[in-house]
Amino acid sequence: MSSPSDAGPIATAAVRLQGVTRSFGQGALRREVLKEVDLEIAPGERLALLGRSGSGKSTLLNLLGAIDRPDAGAILIGDRDLSRAAERDRTLFRRRHIGFVYQFFNLIPTLSAGDNLGLPLELNGVAEAEIRRRVGDALESVGLADRLDSFPDRLSGGEQQRLALARALIHRPLLILADEPTGNLDGETGARVLEQLTRLSREQGSTLVLVTHSLAVAQSADRSLALDDGRIGPVAAGIAW
Repeated sequence: MSSPSDAGPIATAAVRLQGVTRSFGQGALRREVLKEVDLEIAPGERLALLGRSGSGKSTLLNLLGAIDRPDAGAILIGDRDLSRAAERDRTLFRRRHIGFVYQFFNLIPTLSAGDNLGLPLELNGVAEAEIRRRVGDALESVGLADRLDSFPDRLSGGEQQRLALARALIHRPLLILADEPTGNLDGETGARVLEQLTRLSREQGSTLVLVTHSLAVAQSADRSLALDDGRIGPVAAGIAW
């Protein structure tokens, strides 16, 4: 089995969780947040993961994004097992193959829109001319072609989230992880951002895992599952998330 530091890009791959368990705390206060979770996500699939606050959705995203490691079980992207990788290898894998979209944008306030987009490419060693081309294309793809030199505080909430979306996609990741990406936006703006997220992920062939508590948002995905009491299962009818 390959390690995340193996050379060569991954064009497409299934994402698999096998018996993944994660807990926090110590002694009698230790809480098992994920309990032997099994999950398989097909290459290019758009999966919505529903759950109440505190259900473990963000913990699961951190594991899929190689930010954290499970207490037990395996997390595989293709043939690469992130659960056993060293921290440096997980960082390199995350930088090359994973894109993140957060509820609160997480843009760097001291960098312009163009520089926020260019930074992931710089970290991956992309040539300057290619960075300029891809930044321009990315801004155009989310309707921000005229905001290259604007700083985040000069953008509306919807514009900031579209910029964050472009940043998550600019290095053409294998896997996109979106944590409540419309949760900080009004309904109309959120719907536009969600449409762009699903469309662009489809165009790039990226796998998308979308965490939400909204059934309406989940309907944009190919498949929806629920996380409840540390386990993943079908979405039960009549439950208010």
